[in-house]
Amino acid sequence: MQDIAGEEGNFNVKLIRHPRFVDMDKCIACGLCSEKCPKKVPNAYDSGLSKRKAIYVQYAQAVPLKYAINAEQCIYFIRGKCKACEKFCPTGAIAFDEQPKDTTLNVGAVVLAAGSQAFDPRVYDTFGYRNSDNIVTSLEFERILSASGPYGGHLLRPSDKTEPKKIAWLQCVGSRDTHVGARGYCSGVCCTYAIKEAILAKEHSAQGLDAAIFYIDIRTFGKDFEQYYNRAKDDLGVRFVKSRISHVEPMDAEDRHAIRYVDESGRTVRELFDIVVLSVGLGTGDHAAGLAQKLGLDLNHYQFVKSSDLHPARTSRPGVYVCGTIQAPKDIPSSVIEASAAAGEVGCALHEVRGTLAKTKDVVEEQNVHGEPPRIGVFVCCCGTNIAGFVDVPEVVEFAKSLPFVVYAEKNLFSCSQDTQAQISRIIKEQNLNRVVVSACTPKTHEALFQETLINAGLNKYLFEMTNIRNQCSWVHKDDMPTATQKAKDLVRMSVAKVALHEPLKEPVMKINQAVLVIGGGVAGMIAARTLAQQGYTTHLVERGSQLGGQALKLNETWQGEKIGRFVEDLINQVQADENTKVFLNAEIRDVDGFVGNFKTTIEADGATASLEHGVTIIACGAAEYKPANYLHGQDDRVHTGLELQLKLKEAAAFDDCRTAVFIQCVGSRNAERPYCSKVCCTRSIKSALELKTLNSDTDVFILYRDLRSYGLREDLYRKARESGIKFIRYNNETGIAVCQAGNSLRVEFSDRVLRRPMVIHSDLLVLASAMVPEKNSSLGPLYKVSQKADGFFAEAHVKLRPNDFATDGVFVCGLAHAPKPLDESIAQAQAAASRAVTVLSALEIAVSGTVAQVDSSFCSQCGVCVSVCPYSAPKFDEKTTKAEIQSTLCKGCGLCAASCRSGAIHLKGFETSQIMAMITSGMTNE
Repeated sequence: MQDIAGEEGNFNVKLIRHPRFVDMDKCIACGLCSEKCPKKVPNAYDSGLSKRKAIYVQYAQAVPLKYAINAEQCIYFIRGKCKACEKFCPTGAIAFDEQPKDTTLNVGAVVLAAGSQAFDPRVYDTFGYRNSDNIVTSLEFERILSASGPYGGHLLRPSDKTEPKKIAWLQCVGSRDTHVGARGYCSGVCCTYAIKEAILAKEHSAQGLDAAIFYIDIRTFGKDFEQYYNRAKDDLGVRFVKSRISHVEPMDAEDRHAIRYVDESGRTVRELFDIVVLSVGLGTGDHAAGLAQKLGLDLNHYQFVKSSDLHPARTSRPGVYVCGTIQAPKDIPSSVIEASAAAGEVGCALHEVRGTLAKTKDVVEEQNVHGEPPRIGVFVCCCGTNIAGFVDVPEVVEFAKSLPFVVYAEKNLFSCSQDTQAQISRIIKEQNLNRVVVSACTPKTHEALFQETLINAGLNKYLFEMTNIRNQCSWVHKDDMPTATQKAKDLVRMSVAKVALHEPLKEPVMKINQAVLVIGGGVAGMIAARTLAQQGYTTHLVERGSQLGGQALKLNETWQGEKIGRFVEDLINQVQADENTKVFLNAEIRDVDGFVGNFKTTIEADGATASLEHGVTIIACGAAEYKPANYLHGQDDRVHTGLELQLKLKEAAAFDDCRTAVFIQCVGSRNAERPYCSKVCCTRSIKSALELKTLNSDTDVFILYRDLRSYGLREDLYRKARESGIKFIRYNNETGIAVCQAGNSLRVEFSDRVLRRPMVIHSDLLVLASAMVPEKNSSLGPLYKVSQKADGFFAEAHVKLRPNDFATDGVFVCGLAHAPKPLDESIAQAQAAASRAVTVLSALEIAVSGTVAQVDSSFCSQCGVCVSVCPYSAPKFDEKTTKAEIQSTLCKGCGLCAASCRSGAIHLKGFETSQIMAMITSGMTNE
């Protein structure tokens, strides 16, 4: 981007496209240009590889699609001669005469998602990273483990290509550090990805790997992250050593590095490791920061884009929104949520012109293949080396050519790439194929992509079968290529036998009710309702309590000091005044009927019953603060929970007589009953402690913690607290904390992990950082066919790709109902849930899957088993015939009713008995 002019609703954005010197339409990603380039390239595991090679790969959809030329490294551009790549390119794709192209876009809003870059340990090299092949960054170690990496997925030590016996991970490299060249904040993702890498490394090791993670605080604060940490520590044998390492000794004669640290007993230890992994943090690069400055956005002192806790997707410039790691370091689920939140903000700003520039896609007329003999095409994917490194793909292709009805078979480097999709579509037409088998990865993520390819070629999308030879062959038999290859051939044979019997299926189309139901009147529910109402959708907001506001009514300030009370008050007034929003207080959900696009929910509010019809549902029913029965809570009025203290601070309660205050962290969290981190407690305790210090600077404040989890930019607050004299003491959770009354004070007794000795503090105020507790076994689960996890929080469809969606179509989740989170993240997720809901509503109509069950009424014995076993309530009895029938709009195609039917009256389209039996018997006839 070169420049931006204008204002919200009317921006002119000037872009310049730099030449890649490769014709993207001609490039087939064969790699000959890179192979023949005489320019010496760095080690293949170097994360900076693509920036320093003369020829590098352009990425899209997580797979390499096309090659490009780096003019700064190319010999031709430097010396005026060479052009080896041009000579060897088989398609004539090299275009050295390509020029920059200018483009100006007229848009109503801009979303900045420029991302971040990993910390470069060469900037402040205290570990010897420059001088050792065996000291690698975490990103480089990811490449070592990758099947498409330099070692084909084998765990090898870079210096001598032998399998390592011991690997150390050093946390907070370039993060939580105020030295020159480092960054003072926590990067948020490093602890969890180090645990993941350690687990994967142990799985890759054939001889048993000793994996050790050296840390300051383990910050596994995300959803299910604490359980992941416990599994690594307790079940998989990953060692966690609390010690910040500042130096790594040079390699010895056996290519090992020594690390010195002090263990929990106070003993100095010197330990040797084969590989040292530096867990590098995230930060803004010069390009991203420069782009933000061109947009005229305010940046903070770390060069991240400034945003408000109460409006997390907005920037300082109206009409420009932000998401992802350009705003602050964060993980994938948070980035995905914020992306949808930004889209929700844009939807509100531009809703009046929605659809005015929309283009209708030309749909290829579907061929009628009824009565035609099967003509099957088989496409076997190499997935780079992810499959081809462990399966003999050419052998599988040749085998496929010998199968009945197969008239065409080929291998693809990446079947899911855009150019291969176009190639498959062209081959379907040229070869007159009427059935297709793709042998690649999992249909869970890619089936819809290939079905779209069939539609573009004029075939019914259900004349398709996908074979998962990655997960089921190359991954599980990575050490036995003959077995992996034979299994791949077996799976291809079975898929060919099945697809030969496939018939075109129709997808019923339904109109979508344009109303929305939001359950829960806290901040998340109100933000979701407000976001939808601003876009013109009728919204029903149902709250079980007598007032709106939820837990936010008890909060004083955000971690950045923004007043919450006024914000919540204004939000309530806006929601209640909005003509598109209908609020129901003292309301309970009594019954739910219907499906995506056409729900009917019966509620009871103030004794009256109402039936609400709506197209989508958003669950934002929140969570509550755990009320502990220990530590004298409820027995002594000097003992408060974190929220109780916040409420007192909000009401300007006096603490003049408080000489000593103690905060106890993880009360009710991170234990056997609630094995999760409540995420907000550490930051809230620090914020409250600073407020107490502001009220009375002479107050001694102690925070007793297990791991201090002030993640992201909140680390500045933690540093400020330490500088203000607040004392942080790491207590021994195994021995616990005892609290009793001792005269005019509270006696707090515990064991200090650092000093390794018992300690006692006499306190005037005790604050318990209590857990967030959801409602377990919520009635909303069975009513809307959505599931809760064992801890009571609702389970999303996919933790990274669909963090706002449920597996049940048309139902979304946000706020504390999903997981513990602070106010800013609840607001972002509420906007994201509304944005996801609009993707359904804006379609106006929806196609229902053709893979549904069907009842042959002549065989139905009216036993009712199908009605009782279906988790989606799809089967029902016809009132006239009294026979079972399937409501196709509710059916998910799971096959449970077909498997349970005692009379064989139910069959599942696309999975007929004849098709399943053909898969089984194909192997028998082949033998």
